[in-house]
Amino acid sequence: MNKGHDFIRKARLAMTNITKELSIAQLNEIPAGFNNNIAWNMAHLIATQQIVCYRRAGIDTVVDAEFVDTYAPGTRPERFITEEEVLRIVELFSTSLDRYELDMHAGLFNNYTAWTTRAGVDVNNINDADAFLPYHEGMHVGYIMALKKLVSKAQ
Repeated sequence: MNKGHDFIRKARLAMTNITKELSIAQLNEIPAGFNNNIAWNMAHLIATQQIVCYRRAGIDTVVDAEFVDTYAPGTRPERFITEEEVLRIVELFSTSLDRYELDMHAGLFNNYTAWTTRAGVDVNNINDADAFLPYHEGMHVGYIMALKKLVSKAQ
């Protein structure tokens, strides 16, 4: 396992642990000043990894396209996310990363289309994408922690 993937696993476990005592209403709450919620942020991490790695390499995502499109960058929560969906998100935290690691080892990402992140960083190949993912995950852990403080006070 590479260190970046280890970081992602630990960050996703931390997100699961810091949100597990929240109600489904709290996971869906969008506090003033924010344009999304905790549940969306969690699902967004999976969708982004699928887009950054699979779609940019011209490969079908391993997570269904409807899920990926619903939580892709530039989207926002359009509906209430159910408890069953949150459980699926938590499951996908590990299963999507497991599959990605297998696909990396199999060399599936050779036809990668370069792009530039919103921060101005060029991502030229799957190795660059792999280095970008922990940064993105960490950024959203921060969002989730801030959202948790706000939704916990409101209840």
